[in-house]
Amino acid sequence: MSDIHPPERRADELLARLALPEKVGLMFHTMAGIGELGAMMEKFGAPTVKKLIDKGISHFNLLGPVLDAREHAQWYNDIQRFALERPSAMPVTFSTDPRHHFADNPAAQAMAGAFSQWPEPLGLAAIGSVERVQEFADIVRQEYLAVGIRVALHPQLDLATEPRWSRINATFGEDAELTSRLGVGYVRGLQGTRIDAGSVAAMVKHFPGGGPQLEGKDPHFPWGREQVYPGHNRDYHLLPFRAAIAAGAAEVMPYYGMPIGTDWEEVGFGFNRSVVTTLLRQELGFDGVVCTDWGLITEHPELGDLGVARAWGVEELSREDRVLRVVDAGADQFGGEDCAEVLLELVRSGRITEARIDESARRLLRVKFALGLFDNPFVDEERAAAVVGRDDFAAAGRQAQKDSVTLLVNGTGGTAVLPLRRGLRLYAPEVSDAAVALFGTPVEEPAHADIALLRLKAPFEPADGMLAQFFHHGSLEFDEAEIARVREISALIPTVVDVYLDRPAVLTPLLGSVAALVVDYGITETALLEVLFGVGEPRGALPFDLPVSDAAVAASRTDVAFDTEAPVFGFGHGLRY
Repeated sequence: MSDIHPPERRADELLARLALPEKVGLMFHTMAGIGELGAMMEKFGAPTVKKLIDKGISHFNLLGPVLDAREHAQWYNDIQRFALERPSAMPVTFSTDPRHHFADNPAAQAMAGAFSQWPEPLGLAAIGSVERVQEFADIVRQEYLAVGIRVALHPQLDLATEPRWSRINATFGEDAELTSRLGVGYVRGLQGTRIDAGSVAAMVKHFPGGGPQLEGKDPHFPWGREQVYPGHNRDYHLLPFRAAIAAGAAEVMPYYGMPIGTDWEEVGFGFNRSVVTTLLRQELGFDGVVCTDWGLITEHPELGDLGVARAWGVEELSREDRVLRVVDAGADQFGGEDCAEVLLELVRSGRITEARIDESARRLLRVKFALGLFDNPFVDEERAAAVVGRDDFAAAGRQAQKDSVTLLVNGTGGTAVLPLRRGLRLYAPEVSDAAVALFGTPVEEPAHADIALLRLKAPFEPADGMLAQFFHHGSLEFDEAEIARVREISALIPTVVDVYLDRPAVLTPLLGSVAALVVDYGITETALLEVLFGVGEPRGALPFDLPVSDAAVAASRTDVAFDTEAPVFGFGHGLRY
């Protein structure tokens, strides 16, 4: 059917029959809570998915964990049946932030739940294989497809040129060339060579590169809205997006950030015509879907920092004028919004033409048709249970966790500490006794141990606010108490330190006292112990520089890669056994 009636033709034919409210409804991509989170959202007054469908909305971002694939597939099929019974018979498109990793930030990604669990994208970058990333994305595709998720709000192609930025864990690191290659593999794993009924559409983000945030502060918050280019290096941040667009990425998400000191308009990228239309549409030739990041239009003061409309640079505008500004910028969808009545009134009052609505509706319908949602939107509930978290998928994820481990220091004076010998007495306060017992004897005091294992997390400065607490901003240096603890234990017995990096950390104070130093990007305790005891080995290489100090970071240029002076470990560093 697709050869005789391609998505473009079918989209045009349907568009000619749709009423204006149905077209407008396509341009809103809002949230759908599932499970307990969905019930809590309803309790706080959020409309149900079915009420939003009755309002004409047919794109939803899933929030909350998928804990049981069969139950989720049943819920999904029920929603699709309800949608097809409405007068427009418009099938629903469900999207999601990443779901296959370890980090838990409800504004950026979900826990793996029933899905196979992999290291953060930083870990895939540490492995550095396009083939492995494509394998990962293909498994994501299969698991998403099984439960009806058809748009991935990823990959995240920002570059980690500002080490303090809180979104680094979902990037491929600092290097544009590596990120470009891995990003192409990711898009191809999700979509294949073209979008069809077996694809998950990739929404690459955050255009034109969200990494160079002033002082690493994130533009989810008004105190982090400024994006700066002191090194005049913005073209470097565009390279991964150029590659992903050339590879056929279906959709693009501009970030919240507001560029300062460039020839672009000093407004958030979702409102920014010079970026969305002039750069993305005209210069890069992108004719796919552009969806804004979430929550640019409507204020929800009862939700605190979670409910702030991220209308940076146009805060004084009314909801109507914000909507007008986004449409004029060239975007097709409003992420996280359901105020279709505002856009509808703007058309009826003559401030936006129906022809402009048709432009965006056509792009959105094209994707729905290409994904096969109009032909068969339903999923096989038994197959969902069999596919999601399948043994071979889970094994591939565990292997990637282990392969991504990066060995920075292994002994002194030429004497290696790792791999550890089985049967030794291990002091590991952050690891369960049950996991340690698989390899040796757990002990409760360092003085009784042959060796210590300490697991740390990259430091950050806690922020106030319901949402801000999930974002790791600020200093990359460990506090004095943590350093003192490591040094005290290291003085008693040889100590192996593992640091989870969701962004770079200053490891300088650990050197000279620890016997071995490894970093991970998301790994179970058992998988880590397997690497440390030689059941497998560390194969990772740093996906960014590790700075020598906070001062070195502050002195570097936010938009320039590898710009911190004398990093203690450089990009690509990784020892082997």
